[in-house]
Amino acid sequence: MKEEVKRWWRYSESDVKTAKYLFEGKKYKDASFYCQQAVEKALKALLLKRGKKIIKVHDLVKLAKVLNLGEELIKDCERLSIVYIDTRYPDIGTKQYTKNETSEDIKIAKRAVKWIKKNQ
Repeated sequence: MKEEVKRWWRYSESDVKTAKYLFEGKKYKDASFYCQQAVEKALKALLLKRGKKIIKVHDLVKLAKVLNLGEELIKDCERLSIVYIDTRYPDIGTKQYTKNETSEDIKIAKRAVKWIKKNQ
């Protein structure tokens, strides 16, 4: 595996760990953001692994579709793509993240990263 691909995977896996750490500290909005980041980096690692160039977007659905990934993963990407906007832009993101919602985001991120890595 190319070093650049490995680097994207390391960052993806680190983001999952960061999400868990923030969740334990009750920083739910920030934890959900890192879930989105973990999946984004996993998808970009897969792009590189497949010989494609990195697409400079944060839209997980677009990345998943470029990679021709399944509908279940695309559905998970839809949920986490919304998280990116909600957590980064104060004029848009007024949502309060709950423990249950963020717990689900972490499950989705872990499942997605695992699936992407397995199916590269």
